[in-house]
Amino acid sequence: MTEEPQVTVTDNPEKSRFEVSVDGTLAGFAVYEKDPGAVIFVHTEVFPEYEGRGLAGQLAKSALSMVRESGNRIVPVCPFIRSYVRKHAPEYDGLLLQPAAD
Repeated sequence: MTEEPQVTVTDNPEKSRFEVSVDGTLAGFAVYEKDPGAVIFVHTEVFPEYEGRGLAGQLAKSALSMVRESGNRIVPVCPFIRSYVRKHAPEYDGLLLQPAAD
């Protein structure tokens, strides 16, 4: 029987990014900038050896939850985060500082 890999998402404020790890190894990240009351997502990346496992979606979901819990709102400049927010509307509509434009 094979154990499921442990996937964790954490905020790394020193690097201004949320990080997704698999069994303790960094697998990808979502870079952000902060403005008062807002987190601006600028780039999301999952390393090639970890692609196809749904990690980008897990990263987005967890990062957006952490932003919501902090009381901030988001500006999804990153195409992946923008697409994720659209795909999961209306769950994240109230989290947007401004509408997700194309």
